[in-house]
Amino acid sequence: MRLLLTWIINAAALMALPYLMQSVTVTSIGAAFIAALVLGLVNTLIRPVLVLLTLPVTFLSLGLFILVINGLLFWGVAQMVGGFHVAGFWSAMLAAILYSVISWALSTLLLGKDENQ
Repeated sequence: MRLLLTWIINAAALMALPYLMQSVTVTSIGAAFIAALVLGLVNTLIRPVLVLLTLPVTFLSLGLFILVINGLLFWGVAQMVGGFHVAGFWSAMLAAILYSVISWALSTLLLGKDENQ
């Protein structure tokens, strides 16, 4: 149940992005759900491999290169999913940061603290 709520929260965060940035468009709630699902899969499966492969650069940049990885993955998902569009790389970088902040805030407000942890 918590996984389903997290998916809905991430889709809501994607739906909020076009109101904050003109360079991000989400045409429908269905596109937001699909994009949230693909973003979750990409962040679970591909992101750890990229972070491991770019560890020297990440170390030299004091961890800031992870923001570049997040932006590239966000932009890549926007290229793959129909109905979800990001204008360019720098827009994707800012959108990835905003998406993370919005989904974190919504998760904190709606899900609260997990008592099992």
